[in-house]
Amino acid sequence: MTNISESSPRIYVACLAAYNSGYLHGAWIDADQDADQIRDKIVTMLARSPIAHAEEYAIHDFEGFEGITISEYAGIDTVARIGAFISEHGALGAGLLEQFIGDMDQAETALQDCYHGQFGSLADYMEELTTESITIPEALRYYVDWQAMARDAEMSGDLFTVETAHDEVHVFSSR
Repeated sequence: MTNISESSPRIYVACLAAYNSGYLHGAWIDADQDADQIRDKIVTMLARSPIAHAEEYAIHDFEGFEGITISEYAGIDTVARIGAFISEHGALGAGLLEQFIGDMDQAETALQDCYHGQFGSLADYMEELTTESITIPEALRYYVDWQAMARDAEMSGDLFTVETAHDEVHVFSSR
């Protein structure tokens, strides 16, 4: 699973002392690196500020996070963790973070322990799962409603999906 977005996750960190004095001073920093490396780049940016002894900063922009919002005062550890996850998993990672309302631990656990793969649809997954488990006589195969089975599995909470593109559905167990 690799990221196919055009840019890697990065943040624009602004010097607040400069900003409050009417200057735009900041730096774009890659967010898919170690938190300490990000902090070092922030310290370097602050040291170059047009305002002496600048110490405070804020995240004024971000890109490459596949639709995930990064708040102005997000913790650098959190930004680095999300950046690495999105960089590695792209839209799938972002979809998991949406599913779990930003809970990185749950997103990582789902990907590691509950992932069944990528399919054209949940119905395709249900068909594959069923035909691998039992033999359906050819005469009955046309009467099986894979869409209904998929809908029931999703409505029961047994499965959930993350759609990353048309005909690109990632299937996960809920439990």
